[in-house]
Amino acid sequence: MAFNAIELEILWKRLISVVDEAAAAFVRTCFSTLVRDGNDFAIVLTDAQGRSLAQSNMSLPGFIGCLPATVRHFLAKYPAETMREGDVFITNDPWKGSGHIHDVTTVTPLFRQGRLVAFAAVVSHLPDIGGRLRSNSSREIYEEGLQIPLAKLLEAGKPNDVLIEMIMQNIRVPDQGMGDIWAQVSACRMMGERLQPLLDKVSLEDLGAAVRARSEKAMREAIRAIPDGVYTSTVQHDGFEAPIVIQCRLEVKGERIDIDYAGSSPQVARAMNVVPIYTFAYTVYGLKALLCPDIPNNEGSFAPITTTAPPGSIFNPAYPAASGGRSAIGHLLPAAVFKALAGVLPDKVWAGGSPNSSMTMSGEYRGKRYAVVNFLNAGQGATARRPGFSALSFPANLGNTPVEVMEGLAPIRVLRREIRRGSGGQGRHRGGDGLRFEFELLPDAKEATASFLMTQLKSVPAGLAGGGPGEPGRLLVNGEQVDPTEPRILRAGDRVIMETAGGGGYGSA
Repeated sequence: MAFNAIELEILWKRLISVVDEAAAAFVRTCFSTLVRDGNDFAIVLTDAQGRSLAQSNMSLPGFIGCLPATVRHFLAKYPAETMREGDVFITNDPWKGSGHIHDVTTVTPLFRQGRLVAFAAVVSHLPDIGGRLRSNSSREIYEEGLQIPLAKLLEAGKPNDVLIEMIMQNIRVPDQGMGDIWAQVSACRMMGERLQPLLDKVSLEDLGAAVRARSEKAMREAIRAIPDGVYTSTVQHDGFEAPIVIQCRLEVKGERIDIDYAGSSPQVARAMNVVPIYTFAYTVYGLKALLCPDIPNNEGSFAPITTTAPPGSIFNPAYPAASGGRSAIGHLLPAAVFKALAGVLPDKVWAGGSPNSSMTMSGEYRGKRYAVVNFLNAGQGATARRPGFSALSFPANLGNTPVEVMEGLAPIRVLRREIRRGSGGQGRHRGGDGLRFEFELLPDAKEATASFLMTQLKSVPAGLAGGGPGEPGRLLVNGEQVDPTEPRILRAGDRVIMETAGGGGYGSA
């Protein structure tokens, strides 16, 4: 079936509305603030082969790149001819899911007149997955919590009671965790229901082929506008005993881009490793944001791009590598891409920015177990056209949990959350400012375990074209600057200040 431009745009918008409605249902029915306020989830519709068609507008960029591959992993284990209506699959395998076990993915096959036509897939960060709190200090995946292999959560509508009991037995807040998982299942079912009227009008195979072709054509044209050649960059993360180095080699050949991370640091015995599925997702996202951000995003956008990394490296670690803090490294991949292409696309790239930081806290208060996660945005780099954005989440699009919600979930009093004025780098256009967040544990609180995932406390976001670097981040406990690597025990009255880094400036001042 051929579509003219108007028909294709209308049908594309209908596809997006199907996924967006499912996302709205997920947000309204989930139990944790990670979804409602943190926006730490994604919902994707794929075709029957696991090729992405559309995702919700609220979805995290990295998850968008991972979910289609997860669907294909399920297809490899459970062939399409064995799937039945009412089946729901589940996993949190980092190598086959979204990079760490704290994200749980559910995939639901969608049928029409008994024939498999599509998959609805949802991934979200659970408030807890057992094990140690999410921390950079974990040395193996076994410390990080419960691993769920590729499995069936429901088989023809019948729940897998043993698996459900196992999940609930292993996490600190089982009602919240399973509540979010069931909300995922509901969102997938809604996607299937809303898709049926569209399928009365059009074949999903034809529509999928058309939207993928349009996106692939646009991406190839954007790549073709870059001069052929090899472009390289080096970006550093604070690391531990020594910095973690990201070595990016980007080769443009006609309509293709191949990115190789050979020369990057080896995998580490810490929870900072980035599995290939996540490496690909954030590399592709950086290129998509840079080259054709306004074109519909689907499998066609990914087709002209490959990523590789040597086995045993930070971007291709061997099991049982820990990866709970993989975002601190993975979120620097767009910065590596931008830096590599800065010489040929000076008006499009922007200076270095800082990934999100986060605080995870668990304990018991007034007889009730709690586990909470809060994200803190940071300063982003300036461009040739404008200053950097302050307290913005990039390359994720995570949200800050409202102060009132945090205080209702954990025994803390928030003293301030404010922009770190002046923390952005100097330049013709200044970098964006970071965030300052201060809280104290309530006087009647018991001891609490807290973990802080913070980055760029040493390796600061770099400026471009003569712009200055941003200010580094800091973590202070009772006025003393501390290393965020290890979880800490907080006691009643303890005060914590988290400061996120500022973004790099652009151009000489």
